Amino acid sequence: MTLFELWQEGAQSLEQAGVPDSEQDARTLLMEAFHLDMTHFLLERMRELGDTEDHTAAAAQYRQWIRLRSGRTPLQHLLGTQEFMGLPFAVNEHVLIPRQDTETLVELVLAEQKDPRIRLLDLCTGSGCIPIGLAVKGGYAQVTASDISQEALEVARKNWEALRPEAVARKGAQNAGGSAAQELIFYQGDLFAALPPETEPFDVITSNPPYIPTEVIRGLEPEVRDHEPILALDGAEDGLYFYRRLAKEARAWLTEGGSLYLEIGHDQGEEVSGLLREAGFAQIQVIKDLPGHDRVVRGTWKSGA
Repeated sequence: MTLFELWQEGAQSLEQAGVPDSEQDARTLLMEAFHLDMTHFLLERMRELGDTEDHTAAAAQYRQWIRLRSGRTPLQHLLGTQEFMGLPFAVNEHVLIPRQDTETLVELVLAEQKDPRIRLLDLCTGSGCIPIGLAVKGGYAQVTASDISQEALEVARKNWEALRPEAVARKGAQNAGGSAAQELIFYQGDLFAALPPETEPFDVITSNPPYIPTEVIRGLEPEVRDHEPILALDGAEDGLYFYRRLAKEARAWLTEGGSLYLEIGHDQGEEVSGLLREAGFAQIQVIKDLPGHDRVVRGTWKSGA
């Protein structure tokens, strides 16, 4: 059997299971199992596989992954990683898989907040993709992150230890971001309740909270509904539960003129903007992602507004 035939075998199994992008997923898993990049896959795809221990083990691993992917286990869980802001984040069933949509929020903060001395807080941090992306790419000196899930924080800490500029430098890789963040502190708890009472206010607060209405979760793709943590998805009856809390509670944790950045669902821009307006935020904007959907709501805290 050749690599090409093995690839087609897997792609057919995934297609029959209704997996989107079946050929692409099968090729990705095949290349991972055989430790190939695209160039070597193209060069070697028509060669007969040797009857060696390495090839036998790689083929068995590939077929096992195909069976799991056919059962709709996310591709990222099989590979154990997902790229975000050009950085490889470890992921598992305890964290939401980072999406490109969320890069809109990180890129907006990087574009608007140029001072590396500011204090940043990320809530519902999950894998840590937002605070770590900001720390690495923006070189901010003081970044704090919290999550209610201890298991999620373990993943976030692991990602920080692997991706912090000092660790990357030790591996001999080139840091694509700014200067190293002095610290990234993690706290476990429910939104702001995770923070010690003596914590000073922040200049920037970011969050990608759960925002999917409870009833809508039933209709999501199995990869999301059955394999990603419900805590990271469920925004209660109308999907706005956490935005109501963030709008009211963030005021006490922001400096005068500080900014709040919230990722939202594509149809929540008007409602979340209204919640911030009612809470006293000013300069409220809705920012679209690359496909043109509403994706981030930002507001500035002005105590006299």
